[in-house]
Amino acid sequence: MMNRPFISLVTLMCVLALSTACQNEEVTPIDRSPLPAVAAPPYICDHVPLKAVELMTGVRDPLVHGRFNLTSDDGSDMGVCVVRRRNDQENILVIDLSPGKDRAAIEEYLDDGAKALPEIVPGSIGAYFTSPGGENHAAYAHLLGNGSWLSVQLEIGVEGRDNAADVAAMMKLIAPKLITDAGAPAASPSAEAASPSPANSSAKD
Repeated sequence: MMNRPFISLVTLMCVLALSTACQNEEVTPIDRSPLPAVAAPPYICDHVPLKAVELMTGVRDPLVHGRFNLTSDDGSDMGVCVVRRRNDQENILVIDLSPGKDRAAIEEYLDDGAKALPEIVPGSIGAYFTSPGGENHAAYAHLLGNGSWLSVQLEIGVEGRDNAADVAAMMKLIAPKLITDAGAPAASPSAEAASPSPANSSAKD
């Protein structure tokens, strides 16, 4: 009879130990895989590959708001894509497209120590960098080209990942579509009417 309290205590300690072990096993390891080299569906905001977003934010099935308007006749193509956790209202990732800004702003980033982006779009100039002091593992990339300014703002990055490389890689995935389409003039009805169809051309011949 004297041993029952001792046995109960040992049993309780074993249960707690097993519970702690199970909780430790449920911790999701950091996925350090690089972002995909090619944009592929599924997309969020029509043009941003979900797989890349999940890798750079560490959030699966995020809450997404926004869209891009690439069909404006006056060249003021713009839009925004905001990514959040489903249980939080804080922005994790913001991708913003707006009419072109001063080239000097990019040059200032570079003068301050930011790394230069490659010429993702012909004639473009860009920079990417991490937040001062590495706060929230944040990183930013900005690209100016074809009269449009595109920014990738990773407000809360994943500890253990190369956050600067992530925003640069995301820019390479989305800029060819967003900036090229935004800078391309829309075909006017009169121009389309002035161009004969192949069928009409062959009929005249």
